Amino acid sequence: MKNPIVIALTLGLAGSLFGDIQDPPANDYGPTRKLGRGLSNFFVAPAEISVTVTKINTDEGNAASFGYGVVRGVGRSATRHVAGLIEILLWPFPAWRESYYPLLPSDIPYIHAGYSEFPPELGNESKYPYVRDY
Repeated sequence: MKNPIVIALTLGLAGSLFGDIQDPPANDYGPTRKLGRGLSNFFVAPAEISVTVTKINTDEGNAASFGYGVVRGVGRSATRHVAGLIEILLWPFPAWRESYYPLLPSDIPYIHAGYSEFPPELGNESKYPYVRDY
């Protein structure tokens, strides 16, 4: 009587030890997402120029947006072009940190200098609140 109970408990414990989470957090970032992110970063990167100029104009004024905003927007656009090209060329391989995570630093910890995963959208305001401040 003891042997079947011990065997059942052992198999149940072994089954729970081999069970892993079915959808790990890194599963969101796969090779197809990397390819799509690379294509959008490569082809829609010029949108970064106008978005950066507008953001600098809102935060710091016209003079800053004319000089600093344009230079920073061109730099951010060039960075997105290079990251997009690298992700297009290396899309089937987990090259960055042995995963498919984005190459560009996230905008979550770096509020003023980070990048969103995909380039900014122009003309589509569906994700913004209904009351605009411009």
